[in-house]
Parts: sequence; C-alpha cells; structure tokens
Amino acid sequence: MFRSIVAVVVGFALWSALWLGGNALLFAKVADAAKAKTPITEVPTLLGLLALSVGCSAAAGFAAARIAPRGKTKVPVLFTAILLLLVGIGVQSTAWSLMPVWYHATFLGLLVPVTMIAGQR
Repeated sequence: MFRSIVAVVVGFALWSALWLGGNALLFAKVADAAKAKTPITEVPTLLGLLALSVGCSAAAGFAAARIAPRGKTKVPVLFTAILLLLVGIGVQSTAWSLMPVWYHATFLGLLVPVTMIAGQR
C-alpha cells in the first residue's frame, strides 16, 4: 500500500516538475502571456504545449508503474492519471479564456490515456 501511495505522489510530482520546468525553459512567453491575461492563439506554441504535456504524462505514468508494487501497477497509475486530470481541469478552467477550446479539450483528453499507456508493464 505504501509503495502505491508513493507511486502516485511521485508520478504527480514528476509531471508537475517537468511541466513547470519545460514551460520555464521552452515557453517563457506563454507564462508571461498568462500572467498578463493575454490570449495565446499561436498554433505552433499550443502544439508545443500539448507535446510537453504528453511527455510529462508519459513520464508520470512510467514512474508510477515502476515504483508501484510489481503486478499491482494498474491502480496507482490510474490514480495518478485521475489526479492529473482533476488538477488539470482546475488549472485549465483558470485559463479557459486565454486559449482555444480545442487546446483545452486536447490537453485534458490526453492526460489519462497517455498516463495509462506509459504505465503499462
């Protein structure tokens, strides 16, 4: 049980660290635009953010599966994915007016499946 909890916490923390670090390194102008409440509509930037999210989700699922007890990885990976989705909904709702609906839908729609696929052992 303890390893399962640690797996979820580490998966979520890894996603968060990669997302924040990736945004700081690759998308500084997005952070500036979000702070200024300026819409972000450039398709290459939005696709880059989606790619970053996919990478973060894959890393989170992989890490959660590796830390979880062998043979019992599905539930911790699922909990990691659900936690990412719930937090993602909260964060995306604060930026709803800053980005197109297709971005939000794609971002949220990829969190669970990518995390689950990367967490298969």
